[in-house]
Amino acid sequence: MATLTFYGAAQEVTGSCHLLESKACGRVLLDCGLRQGGDAVERIHNERFSFRPDSIDAVVLSHAHLDHCGMLPLLVHQGFKGPIYCTRATADLLPIMLHDAVGLYLRDLERQNLRATRRGRKTQEPVYDEQDVERVLQQLQPNRYRKPFRVGHHCSVTLHDAGHILGSAIVELTLTENDTEKTLVFSGDLGRKGSVLMNDPATFEKADLVLMESTYGNRDHRNEDDSMDELAQILHDTWEQGGSVMIPSFAVGRTQEILFHLGRLHYAGKLDKWQVFLDSPMAINVTRVYDRWLDILDDEDVRELSDAHRESLADFLPRLQLTAGTDESMAINRIKGGRSSSPAAACAQEDAYAITSNNVFGTNAIR
Repeated sequence: MATLTFYGAAQEVTGSCHLLESKACGRVLLDCGLRQGGDAVERIHNERFSFRPDSIDAVVLSHAHLDHCGMLPLLVHQGFKGPIYCTRATADLLPIMLHDAVGLYLRDLERQNLRATRRGRKTQEPVYDEQDVERVLQQLQPNRYRKPFRVGHHCSVTLHDAGHILGSAIVELTLTENDTEKTLVFSGDLGRKGSVLMNDPATFEKADLVLMESTYGNRDHRNEDDSMDELAQILHDTWEQGGSVMIPSFAVGRTQEILFHLGRLHYAGKLDKWQVFLDSPMAINVTRVYDRWLDILDDEDVRELSDAHRESLADFLPRLQLTAGTDESMAINRIKGGRSSSPAAACAQEDAYAITSNNVFGTNAIR
């Protein structure tokens, strides 16, 4: 008889981790996510698996956000050696996500150890490092959407488009025990219908058990056209007042949607003469991964890129500048915005600027 145990994202919104145990598939983790919030080093060092990592046979990932994959380096460090199944696009995003997260953790730990040394306190060793990230990447087994693959002897897994971020998947897992077939559908995060770039989430007609996230399940989303009209008005009003615009955005998903929306406004003649800066190396790298997978994104939206003779989300916005280096990022602070700024201050193409970044457009501090 199959059993399902919840080790995260149960009565909380991060740390997705669910263990399926069955003779048909063995011991399979659905996601292995990081609990987020509070002090990062303390949180990671207090993390304990309630199972032996070396007893896990396989991991199936829904997508590349850290609250669904961020504990994979620790899982591998503590002995997990099995396959990690995910979509091909997720496999392309994971090196960026995991190396960035581990790099931040190690830098935070180094600062804490420096303070501890100055105060005569005991320092801490890292619980995982970059080598563990590399082991995770070596254990990845990427798969196509809608193409079943085997996990264990009598278990079939199919990944379907969840419409959340690039590569996000709904996991359909069918196992056979005692000549009885049962199907589990695990959603991960779900996108909404009609969002730009992403396909609508796949739908299912049957399942014996549905395991799904419901963080925003009781909310009605605003009409996207209305939101874009409001964005255009805010940009125009700010332009008229001589200001600059800073837009908070996650590096994966939100940034690419905003670039696409700004491109639409440009071609509709509603972007004034804003110069746009994408001020985040991580978001720049993620956008390049999106560019490699345009063929699996929403056909109608991708056709807009083609109609503009573009093959890239970055190229879709002609006034976009990518600030991958520290000097370029700091130079943004010297730029004056809006139509009232002087040409001498504008050291680039136009005399007004919109500033974008990772979580706060204009700073790289938050991932």
